[in-house]
Amino acid sequence: MAEAYIIEAVRTPAGRRGGGLSHVHPADLGAHVITALLNRVDVDPTDVDDVIFGCVDTVGPQAGDIARTSWLAAGFPEQVPGVTVDRQCGSSQQALHFAAQAVMSGTADVVVAGGVQNMSRVPIGSAMTAGPGGPFEGCEGWQHRYGAEEVSQFRAADLIAVRWDLSRRDMEEFALQSHLRAITAIKEGRFDREIAPVDGVAADECPRTDTSAEKMAKLPPLRPGGRTTAALSSQISDGASAVLVVSERVVREHRLTPRARVHHLSARGSDPIYMLTAPIRATRYALDRAGMSISNIDLFEINEAFASVALAWAKELDVDLGRVNVNGGALALGHPIGATGTKLLTTLLHELERTGGRYGLQTMCEGGGQANVTIIERL
Repeated sequence: MAEAYIIEAVRTPAGRRGGGLSHVHPADLGAHVITALLNRVDVDPTDVDDVIFGCVDTVGPQAGDIARTSWLAAGFPEQVPGVTVDRQCGSSQQALHFAAQAVMSGTADVVVAGGVQNMSRVPIGSAMTAGPGGPFEGCEGWQHRYGAEEVSQFRAADLIAVRWDLSRRDMEEFALQSHLRAITAIKEGRFDREIAPVDGVAADECPRTDTSAEKMAKLPPLRPGGRTTAALSSQISDGASAVLVVSERVVREHRLTPRARVHHLSARGSDPIYMLTAPIRATRYALDRAGMSISNIDLFEINEAFASVALAWAKELDVDLGRVNVNGGALALGHPIGATGTKLLTTLLHELERTGGRYGLQTMCEGGGQANVTIIERL
């Protein structure tokens, strides 16, 4: 089978809600990472076959196929098309999968994959309230199958904490570790190479340098009687990310140096009421298909949508947390939902290079009870 190579990966800093990136139009954020990406490689923009971007809540400034708008806003050739995909939180990871699949199938040679989200300008859930009724209300098939149960990520996070016997203290210790790791990574400049500064914002804004276990313990739960608090939830944030995926022919003809190859890609589904448990099934499936085990993976990135998600996944699969989100996760660094997939991939690639690791596995929970898994091999 043909290979799909990752040549470059870049992201903006993650801007805090209402912070330094909140005023930037989402398409300009997308244009910024596309420009930064192509400025780093010797590839003519006219050679790009497609631009595939993830974005959730594609209303208002994020509507109208933001992949295409971002490319045009960057000033690149009109002949290059773009398409926007929505697999909820995994949207840009799915964009990467589509890009790699296009290259591996031989139907494309050069694809820009990425994602963008300005959650300050377009609040989470905006698309669900844009029309009459929500995605489940009034759907006879859904109600016949799942009844009128509450479909909520916050409820799911609590259900997971109970099912996997994760105490609030367990989760707060994990959240604190995420912040400490993120703060250390920023101080040591580990993110510097992967970040393309925007309007004077050069570093992730979300880590809380003044947080502590004592402060976390005082926060009220998000749901009455629940275990999940704001400190145990990913931070609303703004940002964009992009990855360049090319074929072996382009590598050879342009004399490019691949940084990684896509070793495996897949997605699986699980219970949509528990919603956030699919990374467990998806990781097992991916490792089986790839003929690998947990021990073969040097570094893991699992999106910290909630502390309970990452801890349940690690507990179920017996993953050493010392190899998971080593530079912090979304609890500290933010979760610009449409951009997070390729944001995590960008960080994973750079950390594999920094530490000399070979294989990295990335996964994340997604609305509807889904999860993507990508395994890359550093070259």
